[in-house]
This record gives sequence, C-alpha cells and structure tokens, in this order.
Amino acid sequence: MKGGCIGKYFIYLSYKKIMLKDGYTLMHEHIFIDLSGVKKLDDCRLDCKDETIEEFKELYKNGVRNVTEVTNIGMGRDINYIREVSEKSGINVICATGFYKEPFYPEFVYEKNEKALSEIMKKEILEGIDGTGIKAGIIGEIGSSKDKITETELKVFKSAIITHLETGIPITTHTSLGTMGHEQVKLFKEYKVNLDKIVIGHVDLNGNTEYILKMLYDGVYVEFDTIGKNNYLLDDIRVEMLKEIEKRELIDRVFLSMDITRKSNMKYSGGIGYNYIFEVFLPKLREAGIKESSIEKMLKTNPENFYK
Repeated sequence: MKGGCIGKYFIYLSYKKIMLKDGYTLMHEHIFIDLSGVKKLDDCRLDCKDETIEEFKELYKNGVRNVTEVTNIGMGRDINYIREVSEKSGINVICATGFYKEPFYPEFVYEKNEKALSEIMKKEILEGIDGTGIKAGIIGEIGSSKDKITETELKVFKSAIITHLETGIPITTHTSLGTMGHEQVKLFKEYKVNLDKIVIGHVDLNGNTEYILKMLYDGVYVEFDTIGKNNYLLDDIRVEMLKEIEKRELIDRVFLSMDITRKSNMKYSGGIGYNYIFEVFLPKLREAGIKESSIEKMLKTNPENFYK
C-alpha cells in the first residue's frame, strides 16, 4: 500500500515499509514541537521555521537525507510546517503517531481504552494525519516517566503495541533520563513484539554502559539521541560507551541523533544546532578510534535495516 508524497519529497512511503532516501538518517528529532503550555516556557515552542530550513539545508550538505520526526499527538505537532521544511530542504521526513508521556497527554487519553487509542493511531497510519493525507511511518515517541511507568503510560504503551501488531509499524520510545529502558523491553517481550522494530530512546542519558548492553543483547535498537546536551551527560562519556559497544560488536543496533526541542538548541540562538553531530561529535568519535564503518552503520545502515 503506497503512501503519498509532498511535492517530490516523500514524507513516508507505506505503513508496512518506509522508503528511505539514500544517505544518512537522524532517527530522533523534532522540527516543530510545542511543550510550552505544560512547561510554561516559550523556549519549549520550537517555531523557528526559516532557521530550521537553513539548518536542514546544511544537514543535506552533510549527507543527511532522512529525519525521523517524533512529535506526536499532544506535543503540538504541525504537519504542514513539517511538510514545508521537507520541501524546502530536500530532506525526507518520517512522521509519527502516538502519545508522549505524562503530563503531556490530551485529556481524552485518560478517558479512552487501549483499543480506542490504537484506532486513533491506526487512522493516522492508514489514512493520514490531520486530514493532510500524510501518513505516519512510526509510532512514538512513546514515553515513560523517570523511574516509573505510570498507569496511563502503561495503557499508552499497550495501545502502541496493539497498533504495531496490526500494522507492522515500528515503535520508538522515550525514557526519562535513560530510566525504565529494561522495563520497556520486558513489556515488548511479554507481548511478543518483534524487537527488530523497537528502538529505546535516550539511553545515553543513563550513563551506564552495562545497562545499555543488556538491552542490546535482548535484541532491541537503542538511541544515543541527546548528543551535544552536555548539561545532561558529557559527550566524552557517550564516546566511551560507544567504544565499548563497538568492542562488543553490537554497534549495528545503535542510532545517533540530538533530539532538538528548544529554540535555544538552535544555531541562531547560540545552541548546538542540528549539525552538531557532523561538526563536533563525529570528529570526537574518529579521534577516539571508532571505525568509519561503525559511523556509517549508526547513521545509514542501521536505520535502513530498522525501516525495511
């Protein structure tokens, strides 16, 4: 079942198989997100379209051809905004469906059961998002709170699992500061989800290599997707963890991204910007002895395998 395209750039291809353009893929980003209502901070409304387009043009020059955009229902998602950034930059964007985490759920999430929430996601996968015809190509980011999965978050996880089992669409998750990753994997295993289609997000923030290795040995993908956010965890620690993962020959289950969510993250406002991986982090990896083939896997081959 083919999906639509916007201009000449595919936002997604199909609910069974995503067609990535040949090049690098950033697997966990936001193009437009608005969490300012809950956080009471305007910086949490990422609404700098012109600046985003310019940074995406630089991403294109750096070899990026695909971005997984994980803003979903309740996070201020704006599909037409995303479409314009995609069209003007030439970068293919895979859009998401689902519900984030507490306290960012719309009120109806508390009222509906798992099946009803799944039907909302399935409609966005099969028919399109907000009447645009642009169909979701991934479920997520589905999140848990720090050190716990609340009752409603568990309901949302189960609704995401139902949706995945009925459509084949992969799931990307959010762990708060890298916690509850093991519990998320346990839940997916309990429902016999294909772990080749699961990526656990923000695991780098855990800072514990053995904790991450356990998930990799379980068979899921993991994301080092807060690169450059040194106020949470120093990049030097991320580099050391990746060296150990490469040593264990598990690098083929790792993605890289930055999770840009605030105006202050953007280059124009003095932040790291979307291109930080290429400008700063990859040189750090190379200096530390990470193989070029491992970098190619994390940015190109692994996303291709995940989506195929």
